[in-house]
Amino acid sequence: MKINLKNIFNKIRKSTALYLTTNKLFFAYLILSIIGTITVRIFTVGNPFSLKPLLVDIAFILILGSLGYLIKNNKRFTYFMTLIIIYTLAEFINHIYYIFYNSFASFGELAGLGQAETVTGAIFEKLSFLNFIYFILPILYFLIYRYLSKTSYHQIIAKIENSKKMFISTIIIGGLFLFYSLTTATGTDYSRLAKQWNRGAIVERFGIIMYQGNDLIQTLRPRISSLFGYEESAKLFKEYFTTNENKYDSKNKYTGVLEGYNLIFVHMESIGEFLMDLKFNGQEVTPTINKLAKEGMFFNNFYPQVSSGTSSDTEFTLLTSLLPVSSGIVFTSYYDRHYTTIPKLLIEKGYHTFSMHGNYASMWNREKVHPNLGYEEMYFRDTFEIPDKDDKDYINLGISDSAFYKQAMPKLEAIEQNNEHYMGTIITLSNHSPFAFMDKYGEFDLSTTFTDASGVKQTTDYLSDTAVGKYIKSAHYADVSLGEFINYIQESKYFNNTVFVLYGDHDAKLTRKEINELYNMNPQTGELYTEENIEYIDYNSFEHDLNKNTPLIIWSKNKNIQNKLKGTISYPMGMIDVAPTLSNMLGIKNEFALGHDIFNIKNKNIVTFPNGNFLTNNLYYNGSSEKYYITKIGTAIEQDYIDECKKYAETQLEVSNAIIVHDLIYNEGPTLYSSEIHGKEEKE
Repeated sequence: MKINLKNIFNKIRKSTALYLTTNKLFFAYLILSIIGTITVRIFTVGNPFSLKPLLVDIAFILILGSLGYLIKNNKRFTYFMTLIIIYTLAEFINHIYYIFYNSFASFGELAGLGQAETVTGAIFEKLSFLNFIYFILPILYFLIYRYLSKTSYHQIIAKIENSKKMFISTIIIGGLFLFYSLTTATGTDYSRLAKQWNRGAIVERFGIIMYQGNDLIQTLRPRISSLFGYEESAKLFKEYFTTNENKYDSKNKYTGVLEGYNLIFVHMESIGEFLMDLKFNGQEVTPTINKLAKEGMFFNNFYPQVSSGTSSDTEFTLLTSLLPVSSGIVFTSYYDRHYTTIPKLLIEKGYHTFSMHGNYASMWNREKVHPNLGYEEMYFRDTFEIPDKDDKDYINLGISDSAFYKQAMPKLEAIEQNNEHYMGTIITLSNHSPFAFMDKYGEFDLSTTFTDASGVKQTTDYLSDTAVGKYIKSAHYADVSLGEFINYIQESKYFNNTVFVLYGDHDAKLTRKEINELYNMNPQTGELYTEENIEYIDYNSFEHDLNKNTPLIIWSKNKNIQNKLKGTISYPMGMIDVAPTLSNMLGIKNEFALGHDIFNIKNKNIVTFPNGNFLTNNLYYNGSSEKYYITKIGTAIEQDYIDECKKYAETQLEVSNAIIVHDLIYNEGPTLYSSEIHGKEEKE
């Protein structure tokens, strides 16, 4: 028996050695590919050596690699190199994407890449050498191939290799890994995979390769056939709007308070609410916004619900009370659907509608989207005098906010002169990343004075060269420009019956590390406080997410409106809730709104984010980690409460996605409601 065991062991050892030495090219492909998938998790979701995603990645690397054995030996390198390049590009793109959006890229969003022409500065601003580390892998593979080509490796392989046997054994091993991974996945794992909205959780469970492959399938499904999954989506749509959506549908003290008034949305680029609490040397960062918040109605627990469409997602969610799609960008992929919007509903009441923006009409496909959202008249870059790039009034993406507001005033006054009622949106531009135009933002002193150990007063400007310091200066400039605009409004003989709704469209897209410097950098040393220091503030990932709220203010120079709409409202609120809240005030109703009138639902509101996270009056929940952060100190959280909120958030995401992808307001809406706005208008 001992001799037999020894012989068996020797045979296994020799077979293994032979397998390894005669498959060097394949094993180089395998190892380098695995390194790439581990690296992308290091820089994104963490847990790089977590077994579950690692096994799935290895499974796909093996299965795809096995096909190389069906190719002639002299052409096999090209196949393996192609796979490595594909993996490398996917890892690099997702790494960069994660820096900006804290999520993973989607094929459906490639249609929005054309929008990058005006934001490339923001991209390059955040790039570092580490972002390009993935490209070392194909270079190493090429060098390994060159080395092997100088030996007799390929000649030996051609003589002894049984390629069919290698293909079968490799694909079986990969299949076993995949089978194990899929059979150990939970129902929640599969649900996330099917819905594709919680991308971080998918990568953490199934790895980057399966995520990207699944995303491709999810992206192509509605494009291959508009009927794919249609019946299920239509059923969900009908059930949602005929069962539970009237619970918070009632009149309140603000019903009709703005009926007959004009409405102008002021879309404030990248203005975060935390700016309102900041002062430097006694000077407020956002004095104008702070003043408007005191004079009007200020919602201080308000969150945009954006995905990769950023500003365009906010425009869409604001007007439709729907969420961004799980794959792709509404403005580029689903711009031709039929939506019920505030402009369309106000047109029915005799309003003239318009939009105004100092950027190109092609940016975010607005030239096509805005008419479909109900804007009758549009003022884009070609209607403004754009200064030369070296002019003080050319900032970042084009015309400065100051010049934009100044040129907008006569346009707005002409609109009021020519229309009894109107509604419009004006979109600002200057406070867009990168926040790097220090010579054009004006003076704003970020310095700090302190007394050193010897009792001498010292002054240091430790923030100005940081990302968050540049953002603060940029935001202050935007606020000063807004102040000039409000002065125009106050001094004008017009706008006495006009209500302004000002909102930050999304956060600054600064990383937690970058904003942490505002809270935890020692002004004397320029170093970060440690946890042991009494000055240390725990700015964790939950705090960072909660810090992404933006201002929402309803304001008018009309004193009657100021008396009716004033005070600070602290209910948790999302961008999706703006349309229902304002609609009740304006005397209109969107039957297909997914949000709520905040004054009806109040503290029972659940703010759903496109990545599956949600916020309530008690907690903030991270769908990827399945952990939560209690926002109301002393609150006891039951698991049933978490499960109920999760179900609500998931359903809201599913319904919204179904409406957009399958154009359900047009196709199924008339069977639910009879209003003409929901009828099947003739398609262009």
